[in-house]
This record gives sequence, structure tokens and C-alpha cells, in this order.
Amino acid sequence: MKEHFLQDIPAIVWTHEDTRQSVTLRTQQNVGSHLTAATRALAALQYNEGYWCGDLTGDSTLASDYILLQLWLHPVDANSAWNPPRKDRIERLVKYLWDCQMPDGGWNLYAKGPAEINASVKAYTALRIAGAAQSSPRMRAARERILALGGLQACNSYTRINLSFFGLFPKQFVPTVPAEILIVPGSFLNEMSSWTRTIIVPLSIIQGLGAQRPVPSGLTLAELMLPGTRIAMPRKDLTSELFLRADKLLKQWEQRGIQRIRDKAIAAAERWMIEHTHHSEGLGAIYPAMMYAVMAMDALGYERDQPDLVKAMQHFDDLLIERDNFFDVQPCKSPVWDTAIAIFSLGEAGDADKASMTRAADWLLSKEVRRKGDWSSKRPNLRPSGWAFEFANEFYPDIDDTAMVLLALQHAKASDPERQARVESRAVNWLLGMQSADGGWAAFDVDNDWQLLNKVPFADHNAMLDPTCPDITGRVMEALCRRGLTAQHPAISRGIEYLLSSQERNGSWYGRWGVNYVYGTFLSLRGLVATKDRQTSSAIHRGSQWLRSVQNDDGGWGESCAGYEIDKFVPAESTPSQTAWALLGLLATGDLHSRAVKQGVSWLLRNQNADGSWDEELTTGTGFPNVFYLSYHLYRLYFPALALASYKQSSRKLATDSRLEIGLS
Repeated sequence: MKEHFLQDIPAIVWTHEDTRQSVTLRTQQNVGSHLTAATRALAALQYNEGYWCGDLTGDSTLASDYILLQLWLHPVDANSAWNPPRKDRIERLVKYLWDCQMPDGGWNLYAKGPAEINASVKAYTALRIAGAAQSSPRMRAARERILALGGLQACNSYTRINLSFFGLFPKQFVPTVPAEILIVPGSFLNEMSSWTRTIIVPLSIIQGLGAQRPVPSGLTLAELMLPGTRIAMPRKDLTSELFLRADKLLKQWEQRGIQRIRDKAIAAAERWMIEHTHHSEGLGAIYPAMMYAVMAMDALGYERDQPDLVKAMQHFDDLLIERDNFFDVQPCKSPVWDTAIAIFSLGEAGDADKASMTRAADWLLSKEVRRKGDWSSKRPNLRPSGWAFEFANEFYPDIDDTAMVLLALQHAKASDPERQARVESRAVNWLLGMQSADGGWAAFDVDNDWQLLNKVPFADHNAMLDPTCPDITGRVMEALCRRGLTAQHPAISRGIEYLLSSQERNGSWYGRWGVNYVYGTFLSLRGLVATKDRQTSSAIHRGSQWLRSVQNDDGGWGESCAGYEIDKFVPAESTPSQTAWALLGLLATGDLHSRAVKQGVSWLLRNQNADGSWDEELTTGTGFPNVFYLSYHLYRLYFPALALASYKQSSRKLATDSRLEIGLS
């Protein structure tokens, strides 16, 4: 039986003001002991250099793609079995893939989610490459599930592209990613999202060179083709039809185009790719871009000891988590994000070790971005600042991370106060300069919302653009208002208008980077409350009502990734992070005594482990909605700690206000 830290506090029904105050004080003491355990557990995870960095994991597609990359780098000899140099690692990847297979034979995108076609095809292919017998019961089950999901024909562009590099999918039905994008007039490339840029540039090199690698003898995926179903790329509407016709012209250009122009385009793509690996832990510091960069360098003929390729392969291998009892593949690393939220949680709790907080602040200051990145194409005169998500990714400072770091630095004082003040001033100015025309903030860019790009054939990864979103906007507004900006400031005024206009009819807000409406609503509420603007009161009331309306019967909150498919809240079992988010939203509005808040706090106390942590099985982070989801392994610790800290603060304020009232009466 799972051991819990302390017993749950009982549900409370208020009948008298004096009783309310006395029980609040008792509850505060009970919460305090739980909070102390949580903050001690969190503080113990700080690295000596000052940062926090929890595991960040996704789904099985990362392991599948890793096996494909190894086949690319270490091709099979003719008529022989594949013999990669790190056979032990391939064996661990194979075991991991088997462990991820669902009872129905498929592989999913998020915990307890249904089988998904791309994840299933990738896993099946990787297992076949690694030697799994097509006739084995588990492979037969996988094949049957894949066919039931639509077969190979139902795969998206990037699965098709990956398979085409090994002759496992016909190239004529794969979208063309032209390197000529790099040499056309204007800034077409920068109209795409930052992550799309880093993915398609190396892809364009591989495709442009016509590079391909062999597979083990006799391996095909013909058994995954669903009989009677077209293999052509999907036609959605007239605009996408025009792009598909353009794709046919591009394929003809590949065969008959002027080689001089093609060579110029590939050379431009190579320069862009190599330049964007500088001051970064890999291209874009994200898994798919890093993988394609390695493949592109190899296709370009880089020798294995060429420094850029050596560094690229090392950064990619660093994403593997290999421990005695744990193995997984990370899509990237999250030290700045984890450090900022950890600092903020410990600071809000009020009992953080000052020396540890100073080390953390010094580490964050050392990670400030001081060079212009891709964002500067639309903000050429804006002084660079901000923070990236990873250890190093200087072309792509993250607006969300920058806001979170500014919140954290209010609690952590660096060893050089003057430097900290300069850094914070630059970061505030950078955030203000990165506001989009609609009043909101996006992740990496400004006004990255050219909807036409969603029609191109390789746009089906659901991440072609980086539009503004309520969750980031709410966090930015809270950070800026805590720095003294008010509703009278033009940026805050426009941000308020954006959040009011983006509120759903039921009172919630969409969450782009966390699952989903609970995440978007909690951050939007905190942003609006921070402005202290009276015109937001109705929206705040409706948002808090919605949060209370979706609480689970056990007192917690839970939401499924499935909601992204239907643009609607889909309930799930309660999780520590989502329960904490809901509480943080409600507490920000001044809701301390509602049954919902009491039951939510009760759920956190009841489900805390003896070591101060919580367990979280469900996926609560979002990468690309409907395509890729994330599990932040520290979410289950620092968000509940932050929620308990906020509850304790609110209780303490109530007690203080009550004493003041008594003294004045």
C-alpha cells in the first residue's frame, strides 16, 4: 500500500466566522507541514551549479526515430543482418518499445491514450529493423492495429518523409521540402514557427541531395498498406489542392531543375543549419531538428570526426536517459524552465535557503541571451535579452521562460545585485517588445500567424505557426504587473483585451503549452487578477466558476489530452499538477473558503508521498497538440508545492487581516 505523508484534512462546511478563522489556522498548520516536506524534496534536487533539471519525456516515437538514425549512420551491408556499433543500446530501445506497446497492439501518444497511427507505424518499423519477426504474435497484433487505424496511407508527412529515406515509402507521395526556401526573396522561412524552421532546413538538404540508405535484406512495409485505400497526400480544400499541385512542380524541378540554383540553395541551407548550431546544444535544441541535422551533415559528406558532426551527435546522444532502472529518450532538456518554477515555488513558500537561492539566481543570470536570434527579423531594433528553455539555445529565447524567470528572480537575489537589476530591466523591455499585434504573446516570435502556411503539404504536424495564446499571455502579464506595470500601461491594456476576447463561452481559456483548459484558465486568471483592472471582474468570475465546475468528485482536477482533438474539456483522473493549477487559479481570485478549494487542498495532502513528492502517471504537458505531448517529471513536485504555498499565504493574510480588524474595532 502506498504510504502517505499525513492524513487528509476533513471537508469543511462553514457556519460561523470565528469557527472559520480557527479552522483556517489549524488547516494552515497542517498544510505547513506538508509544504515543508515538499520544499525539502524540491530543494534536494538542486544541482551544485544552482539549477534544477528534471527528466522530460515524450512518447515512443523518439525511441523509434533513434533506431532509424542509427540505421542511417551505420547502414547494413548487402545481404547481411544489421550490426550497429552500440548493440546494447539498440537492445534497450527495443525493450523500451515493447514495454510501450498497448494490449491492442498499437502505440499511443500520451499515457492511457488510444493507439495512434504514426507512433504505431514508427515502432513497428523500428522493431522490424532491429530484427523482430514479422510473424511473431506481438508484431501481428501491431500490424492488425495499424491497418485498423488506416494503414501506412494514414501516416502524416513526417512519418512518410522518414520512411522514404530508407525506401520504405514511395517518394512521389512524400511532400517536397525545397531548399530554395532559403534563397527566395523576403523572409518566407521566418514566417514559419521556430521549431518548423529548424526541422525543415536540414530536411531540405537531405531531400535535395536525394540521399537514401538501405534497410536489412527483405524488409518492406507492404504488409502495412491498407488494401483499396489511396496512398496520395490528403486534399483538404482548394488552397491545399493548389499547394499539392505546386508540390508536383517541385518534384519536376528536383529532376530537371538547374543544378546551379539547386546547389546554391543547398549551400544556403547548410550555412543556415551550421550557424544555428552555434551557441546551442544542437540545432534548435530539440530532438527532431537535431536528428535531421545529423543526417544532413552525413548526407553532405561530413567525415565522422568533423567537429560540427561530432558535436551534433554528442548533443543528440545526451538526450538519452540511461540509468540502471530507467531508460527513455528526451525531446529536449528543461533546466531554465525547471529552475525558474522551482525558485518561484520555494520563494512563495517563504523558507528557502538564501545561499541556494543566490546560486540559482547567479546561474539564471549566466543564461541570459545576449545575441539576436531569429525573432529579430521582425524586431530588428529590439535589444536582445530573455532566456531559452534549455541549457543553450541562443537563437530561440522563449517568451514563456523569460516571464517565468522574471517571476522567480523576485525571490532570488544574485551575488551581484546591480547586474541582476540590469538583466531584469533588459528582460522586461524584451518582453514588451515581443508583444504581437493582437495584444497577446506567443512562444518565440511576433505575429507568427500567417494561416496560409497551414495549407502546405508538410504542415500536418500541427505546429507550422507560433500564434499568441492565453497561457503565455497570462504568465507574461503577471510577470510584468509584479514589476510595477498597471492596466494603464498600453501593453497591459492590450493584453487584457486579448485575454477577454479569447475567453471561451463557458468561461475557460485554451491552454497551448499545458493540458489544456485547466492550464490556460489558471494562467489567464492570474494574469487578469494581477492587472487589478475592474473591467476584468466578470471574466475572472466566469473563469473561476468554470474551474469549480470541472472538479472531480475526489476533490482533485484532471484533464485528458483528448480534449485537443475536439476543442473541448475532456475530464480525466486527478493529477497533482492539474489540481495545483486549478488551485492556483482559484486562489489568485481570492477564493480561499470555497468547498472546491478546501477539497482541492485536501486532495493534495491526501495524495502526498512520505518523501514529500507526488506521483503523476498522466501526461500534462503539450508539445504539438494532437501530435506530441510531454511529461515534465518535476511538475508533480513544484506545482503542488506552489499551490500549497499560495494557500498558506492566503490563509496567513486572512488571519492577519482578521487581527487588524479586531484591533481597529
